[in-house]
Amino acid sequence: MDIFSDAVLLSRIQFALTVAYHFIFVPLSIGLGLILAINETKYFRSRTEENAAASRFWVKIFTATFVVGVATGITMEFSFGTNWADYARFVGDIFGAPLAAEALLAFFLESVFLGVLLFGRKRVSPKFYLVSAWLVFIGSALSALWILIANSWMQTPAGAELAADGTKAVLTDFFAAAFNPSLYPRYTHSVDAVLIMGSFAAMAVAAWYLLKGKHTKFAMKTMKIGAVAGIITSCLMIVFAHASAVVVAEEQPTKLAMMEGMYETEVPPLYAFGWVDEESQKVITPFSIPGGTSFLATGTWDTEYLGLNQLSETEKYGDLDPATAPVNAVFQNYHIMVMMYGLIMVTVILALVFTLRGGKIKNMKWLQRLVLISPVFPFIAIQTGWFTAELGRQPWVVYPSTSGPEGVSLLTSAASSQSVTVPELVITIVLFVVVYVFLFAAWVRIIGRFIKQGPVVESEKAIPVGSGAVAAVAAGNAVDTAPEKARASADLKDGE
Repeated sequence: MDIFSDAVLLSRIQFALTVAYHFIFVPLSIGLGLILAINETKYFRSRTEENAAASRFWVKIFTATFVVGVATGITMEFSFGTNWADYARFVGDIFGAPLAAEALLAFFLESVFLGVLLFGRKRVSPKFYLVSAWLVFIGSALSALWILIANSWMQTPAGAELAADGTKAVLTDFFAAAFNPSLYPRYTHSVDAVLIMGSFAAMAVAAWYLLKGKHTKFAMKTMKIGAVAGIITSCLMIVFAHASAVVVAEEQPTKLAMMEGMYETEVPPLYAFGWVDEESQKVITPFSIPGGTSFLATGTWDTEYLGLNQLSETEKYGDLDPATAPVNAVFQNYHIMVMMYGLIMVTVILALVFTLRGGKIKNMKWLQRLVLISPVFPFIAIQTGWFTAELGRQPWVVYPSTSGPEGVSLLTSAASSQSVTVPELVITIVLFVVVYVFLFAAWVRIIGRFIKQGPVVESEKAIPVGSGAVAAVAAGNAVDTAPEKARASADLKDGE
């Protein structure tokens, strides 16, 4: 097979595997960081044990996810030096600052205050604990910022020039490089996507409890928090996704052409779905809106964009070969992402409406089941969105964007390590798969245990575990008679 003779392709597959796996946990940890902070805010205001139990529950879920995310992220940074040495040399002057800032200014912030959440509830003031919860979330969002600064520079280089010997990009303006043309839309788009993921994960936990008939009060509160956060972030996505698409149209014309299957210059239509026949260079679809993509990008219905065949004839994009470009892969990933967004909106609207309308969702098993599986929708949208962004800039690893500095670009084929062999890549891919399966199974087991245990209040922890039915009856009596004792005490006070 050709795949086992191409070291560059295997290096790309290995890196895609590590990033895609890592990006299971990053969206969950950042998104659940917001859910955790909201729950801790509710406890700070109410000071009830129920809300304290809810906060402790989300601290455990967040921590388990955060730890696996950190572990799986380390392999990506090592691969810059092992599998992508020429790439590392080319971008080293640019990437050093944001990667160092991510570790020093974001990761340490998140880690330090996560330690406060784990060990400091009874050792610090309630206000400091609340601030720590929000700083954990802010730290995770800042971590994403620095990583996206680096990745966005690869998409739209700025603030740099090509070295005299042509071997590397030299930083000339840090702020221009950091705040490159695609940073803002990519950051808002990405962070909003992970917040949607966190909201849907919270709703799914609530749906599981409703289906099991357990912790229903906690489940309804969580469903409300998740649905409200979900509808807000999902509506914001319309704005952020549009801004991201506009930047692609302006800065990355070959990516736009692949997203819409355009081989020839045309006014791009808007496809709901379809299939790109790469041999005939046509999109096969029963439905499209003429000029729809043009309208979304420019506000007009008649703006022409160059197709891949015309772009490949220009000096800037002459390295592009339309015959080998991954057009259908980019087209499918992009449209699957859009399709998942439609499912996200339908689900969150249903969950919100039937949660706020007298809690009707408690009796709607079909909706509970839909919400239970709904985190799959943002997960697929996030993964396919990433594939669209990364496959869409091929054959470059540093893309020659429209406004980018002259000569600052790097082909993927010229970025890999020359000394890494095919057998080494195959062995490491197999080992990564084995280790990642083990880590995922361990994470699922730990998270499953936390969810099965549920939000445990301190009074429940204090109940002794005796032998057999005696302890169970005693515990049940203690719970059952508590309301009666409270009412009797109130009556006595009234009589006095």
